Amino acid sequence: MKHPYLRLTFLSAFFLSAIVFGCKKSSSPANIVNVPSVGTTNIVLNLTSTTAQGDGVITSNGNGTITDNGVCYSSTNPTPTTGDSKVAVPVSTSGLAILPISANITGLTPGTTYYLRAYAVNSSGTGYGGVIKFTTSVGLSAITTNVTTFAGNGTAGYLDAMGLAAEFNSPQGLSVDGNGNVYVSDGFSLIREITPSGAVTTVAGGLTIGYTDGAGATAQFYGPAGSAFDAQGNLYIADVGNNVIRKVTPGGVVSTYAGTGNAGYRNGAATSAHLNNTSDSLAIFNNPQGVAVDAAGNVYVADRGNSVIRKITPAGRVTTLAGARSRGFIDATDESAAFNNPSGVAVDASGNVYVADQGNSSLRKITPAGVVTTIVGNPSQTTILNYPSAIAIDKTGNVYIADEGGRVFEFTTGNSLDLLAGTSNVAGFVNGSGTTALFSDPQSIAVDANGNIYVADQNNNCIRKITVTIVP
Repeated sequence: MKHPYLRLTFLSAFFLSAIVFGCKKSSSPANIVNVPSVGTTNIVLNLTSTTAQGDGVITSNGNGTITDNGVCYSSTNPTPTTGDSKVAVPVSTSGLAILPISANITGLTPGTTYYLRAYAVNSSGTGYGGVIKFTTSVGLSAITTNVTTFAGNGTAGYLDAMGLAAEFNSPQGLSVDGNGNVYVSDGFSLIREITPSGAVTTVAGGLTIGYTDGAGATAQFYGPAGSAFDAQGNLYIADVGNNVIRKVTPGGVVSTYAGTGNAGYRNGAATSAHLNNTSDSLAIFNNPQGVAVDAAGNVYVADRGNSVIRKITPAGRVTTLAGARSRGFIDATDESAAFNNPSGVAVDASGNVYVADQGNSSLRKITPAGVVTTIVGNPSQTTILNYPSAIAIDKTGNVYIADEGGRVFEFTTGNSLDLLAGTSNVAGFVNGSGTTALFSDPQSIAVDANGNIYVADQNNNCIRKITVTIVP
């Protein structure tokens, strides 16, 4: 006699067993390892005739273990591989999601163009970053710098005097006029002048915070910061607390150049004198931090609170040069680009505007056509630039950068970022050469016609001076 019930029971048990074991097997999939994802830093660091520093990041280990990483380079292969020259560096074991790569290259040939990219290796293969191109110098073996105190003694106060006898209180902004005089946005309400010999005087403002236009001490400011001169000797100042751009004539008369005093965002007429009709509106800023002036008299503003770069024409019209008003890190054109609390601006002879994009720890560039690109840095790699606070440009187009981590850099026209002075995240008040010198939260930077660099050393309440020597 057949027993269909028993057969069905047996078959059901068989299939159930198959399902259970099948599920158990699929719960442990094979570990699929992909090639690592790598990025190359856009520039080289500390470039000389025979040496350079190449950097990059590993953005993904491909679900495997990184066994080798570094940079590879060649003077003949435009897409170098590890089969060309390379410098391997120790593999990071920090456990960070993004792993930095930094390699020092020696033995380069002077006056030679090289191609370089970062690489990383795991069991699946070798991943490469993008290729960058650089050219070694012909007669540069090293850059040496010396940091001294130009004015101020470190004591927070207000005293007009010579050099180290003078007192400042949290200086925020710097600029240099055509005669080599250094102008300081000091504390919360003063504009000071330092002559080349070190004599400190007060040009405008007083110890009382306010918002008043007028001559000399009758004028009032509220947190003056970045400043810049035009060709006629007028000084433009970002008055942060008043949300306006002020103008100081060579005679010391202060007026409002743009803004209403209210915090916000609106393009339009710079002041009521520039209103075209009854439907026209006055421009509004939100904590403007930095300013720059081009040869045509256009004033550029790092409108920090709005995370945009504004432009004020000599005709008194305010527009947005670049930025979307929402914080971000996007290279694009005009208002499609994004910044994060830009703190400083500078403009070169060709009309390119450079931006210290502080919140993104990067140096950005805006062409006259409004195209925004990142020169160096990003929000995830603060070891290169650590919250840059201000920038300046010399007559040959080199860009100088101060970062809040306590360092001063030079970005050269040869596509190299050179550390001139200071040590990252080590605050102090020490004069000396290179990285032995220490700053405390530098907030502004300026350069004179002779290449001397001045730094507003905020927490040390003084103005520092850096002299640079090229060693052939």
